[in-house]
Amino acid sequence: MNFSFSQKTPKVNTEQTKQVKEWIYQALKIDESIPISLSQLQCTEPGCPPIETVIAVMRNPIQQYKVHKPIAEIEFTDISELRI
Repeated sequence: MNFSFSQKTPKVNTEQTKQVKEWIYQALKIDESIPISLSQLQCTEPGCPPIETVIAVMRNPIQQYKVHKPIAEIEFTDISELRI
């Protein structure tokens, strides 16, 4: 297997992450006691943008969403368009 780790995902500051999580709780009407995880990943699939954000809502079962942007570029409208 040939793995390339030369490209790095952009750094995200805590305030950006906090803001996106607030939007997720608000737009998806999630109880704030339910944890949310945000991960920025390199997408290597054809036609996929270079960086995507994966959102995991830690319900049972875990709900997962993808936004085809880095966390720093996510806007409220991106979150409000997600469907439960």
